[in-house]
Amino acid sequence: RNVNLISQINTTASSSVRRPIAFNLIRSYHEKVIDHYERPRNVGALPKTDPDVGTGLVGAPACGDVMKLQIRVDEQSGKIVDVKFKTFGCGSAIASSSYMTERVRGMSLDEAGRIRNTEIAKELCLPPVKLHCSMLAEDAIKSAIKDYKSKRSIASV
Repeated sequence: RNVNLISQINTTASSSVRRPIAFNLIRSYHEKVIDHYERPRNVGALPKTDPDVGTGLVGAPACGDVMKLQIRVDEQSGKIVDVKFKTFGCGSAIASSSYMTERVRGMSLDEAGRIRNTEIAKELCLPPVKLHCSMLAEDAIKSAIKDYKSKRSIASV
């Protein structure tokens, strides 16, 4: 039965626009997810020992996604001036991380801490089965903020 479906896809595709079969069958990601997946923003790492850097490392054992998100905070303004991420996971997890880095840059810690997974999911048009990816991004920014604040409280003692 699958062979018939694949041959039907191949024969109905115009000869000038032949795409790989895999592309036709898994094109369920929204354009925004594909954009962030193919061109992720702010990939990298900041020195986790720097006192102005907060690191959040979160994972979802059920699906195997792991997300590290780091923020650099300007001590004077209290605003996030740099943000980096590294994510091991599906396209939705990578897109959620990438979107979060764009979203929080320039925000105060309080503003960034109020971002909810529902906002991320809505922006990226994530299907219900991928909502855990947006939850990871929310957890990652909260964890990075908590790490930054704990470093600041230790430094002030």
